[in-house]
Formats: sequence, structure tokens, C-alpha cells
Amino acid sequence: MRYSRREFGKLALAGLPASWAIANSPLSAQASIDSKINGVQIGAITYSFRTMPNAEDIIKAYVTIGLGEMELMSNHAEALAGAPSSGGGGRGRGTLTPEQEAAREAAAKASQEWRMSATEATFKPVRQKIEDAGIDLRLLCYNMNVRNTKDDEIEYAFMMAKGLGVSAISTSTQVSMAKRLAPFAEKHRMLVGFHGHANVTNPDEVATPESFEAVMAASKYLGANLDIGHYTEAGYDPVAFIKQHHARITNLHLKDKKKATNGGGNTPWGAGDTPIKDVLQLLRKEKWPIPANIEFEYAGDPLVEMPKCFQFCKEALTTTPLPW
Repeated sequence: MRYSRREFGKLALAGLPASWAIANSPLSAQASIDSKINGVQIGAITYSFRTMPNAEDIIKAYVTIGLGEMELMSNHAEALAGAPSSGGGGRGRGTLTPEQEAAREAAAKASQEWRMSATEATFKPVRQKIEDAGIDLRLLCYNMNVRNTKDDEIEYAFMMAKGLGVSAISTSTQVSMAKRLAPFAEKHRMLVGFHGHANVTNPDEVATPESFEAVMAASKYLGANLDIGHYTEAGYDPVAFIKQHHARITNLHLKDKKKATNGGGNTPWGAGDTPIKDVLQLLRKEKWPIPANIEFEYAGDPLVEMPKCFQFCKEALTTTPLPW
């Protein structure tokens, strides 16, 4: 079933969060770093800073760059909440020594015990820490895979999201996971945006327009975290998708990729086939409150390259809009 933005507004009054696109959350007004450009909220997913081992430094990077909206990866949320490392010792392709195996098992046990003891209160200080830095925490990215995610972990993900005070969860997963997630999303009245990739050969992968529509048909709480780079690489037009499904989009991921027919792969912004500028100008023109989050994936130092991506957004949104 499809819903118009007006119909989703009615659903919000009936119990959904105030905005499917999240930007109208009352918490967002507390952010002091303004990275909204001509009405379009630019932010980033913390995955962009995955090479930085200290999650505290990731928060500092947002402040330095001037990014006022955050999509927080679950591993970063746990690190900020004081979780022990689950890495253990001796990870690699070679055979582990008995000592390395014991260390890995002990680390995994400690991590699991920490998770089992965690409550919503465990994650509330994480939100406060991010807000104190002037950043608006809007989404939790918690990847729930159909092959290895148990129901208690799904429940844990929604508990974490509620403790963090976000209005939606983004997740990289499969189409068949929609039926499993739907009752949890409905129980917690929490929106879930399915992230797409470019694998169009597997019908269980979220990649094609039909796969996104299958996800959204499973529940009014399920929608799209549209990665415009992957969608372009898969051979589809993100501008057309946004026009059709804007009421069901939790947030965008911004990256530049080449179409698969041109070799595929990530590129510095402006060197690929992704219509980043067109997408941003569409959001500006239509005033759709969909957060547009930079996801840095091409080679380079995020502290050097992320400001370039942000500047690309600024320039795209301060030029004359396209005549749609």
C-alpha cells in the first residue's frame, strides 16, 4: 500500500512519529550547528569516519567540519555508551593460538553480557553527549541481516533506538527481512528505512524499484533509506525514485558512483554518474524534509575528503535550481 505525505501526516497523529522524514522532530530544534542549506538538511553517517578508532573523535570531526546532523552507527553508539570491545585478540585468517582463541571468546562474552545488561538508560547519555556538541542525532543505523540476526537482537536494536531518542532506524538488509521487522516496528512505533545496494541479480537484495516497493508493502512503518550512489550504480534514477516515494524515505545517503555499465565503483564527487546535484536541488525545490547524509566511501582521509563533499553540497544548493 502506498501513502501520500498527507496520509502519512494523519498516521503521525494516530501514533507515528511527527515526521516520516524525521526533520520535524522536536529534538532537532536543539541542534546548534546549522548545516541546513536552503532548506535541505545535510548531515553524515558516522560510517564515513570508520577509519577513526575513537568514537569521541568522530563527534569532534562533525564539529570541525560543521555537520549538524548525525546518523549514528550502532557500533559507535555502543562505544560511546562504554561497551567493552568485542574484537578480542588474534583476529585474522591464520590459525589462532589457544591464548588468542581464549581472548576472543572472553571479549565476545564480555560484550554479550554488556548488551544483555543494557537498557534505554544506557544510551541516553550518548544522545546528550552528541547534543552537547551541537549535533542533532536523528537516526540509528543498525544492520539486521536475515541470515544471522536473532529476534532478541532485533528487540535490542529498537531498545537502543528508543534510548538514543531517534525517530528511525536505517538498516542494510534483505527484502525478506521486512516481514520479520514489521511487527517489531509496529510494536515500537518506530520507522525503519531499508538501505539499498546495487546487487540486482539476487531478488532478496534491496536494489530495484520493485524490491523497495516490496519492503514498503510489508508495513506502513517500513520505508527507504535511499543510497543514491548504489541506486545509480544499479542502473536506476534516484530523482525519479524520490519524486515517487518521497513520503516513504527516512533519509538519503549521498555518494558518487559509476553505473555498472561504466564499470561501477566509488569515485570522488563529480567524477561518477550519480546525479547528486539534481537530487539536492529537487529537495530544495519541493521542500521535502528528507535528511541528506554524506556517506564517504572512496579512497582518502575522511578529515580531508568529507569537507570537500560538504562543499559540493553547499555549491549544489546555492546555484539556480533545475527547471523541473
